[in-house]
Amino acid sequence: MSQITEKSPKHCANKKTLNLHKFNKKLIFYFFSLFLSILSLIFLVWLVLHPTKPQFSLKNTEINQLNLSGQSLLNSSIQLTLLSINPNKKVGIYYDEFLIYASYKGQKISPDTSISPFYQEHEETNLISASLVGNQQPVAPSFAYEVQRDQGIGKFALNVKVIGRLRWKVGSWVSGRYRFIVNCVSVMPLGPIPSPPLSAKQGSQCSTTI
Repeated sequence: MSQITEKSPKHCANKKTLNLHKFNKKLIFYFFSLFLSILSLIFLVWLVLHPTKPQFSLKNTEINQLNLSGQSLLNSSIQLTLLSINPNKKVGIYYDEFLIYASYKGQKISPDTSISPFYQEHEETNLISASLVGNQQPVAPSFAYEVQRDQGIGKFALNVKVIGRLRWKVGSWVSGRYRFIVNCVSVMPLGPIPSPPLSAKQGSQCSTTI
């Protein structure tokens, strides 16, 4: 009598279930490998093209007016030139928002001045001129005292700040918007007579945070 080798329907069902399970495992492994490959590619591009934050410095600063109207209202007129450098060899920068203002001892002494949006090419340098004019700008009652104290020292330290948003551009790809803050300090000689103009012609390096 010959041995029956034909499998029962139950055995066939188990075989199909086993094959389906193996197929699902292969599919999951394929998508997992694809996901890892994409992540590795993104990480490699990030390592190669990781953008360096832009560099800023003050070329010159001039205070033409700084007069108190009453005890706590200030009229100011400040001219400045800011140098902007994109140090990246393969990354361009879109400046979508660029606001400049001046402060003294933590007090704003000018309103925000907006610079038109611009694009900075790879390793490009731009000079940005701004006129900061404030009329009846509220300041603390201690402002006059602080200026008089700096008169005794003979130096007037002005803070120039930039707040804005930028985007990185690599080839045809453009990133989302990033907020950046620039802080510059310009130290000017202040004589015994508290009257502008005050000016600083030497360069002043600025700090940039993104």
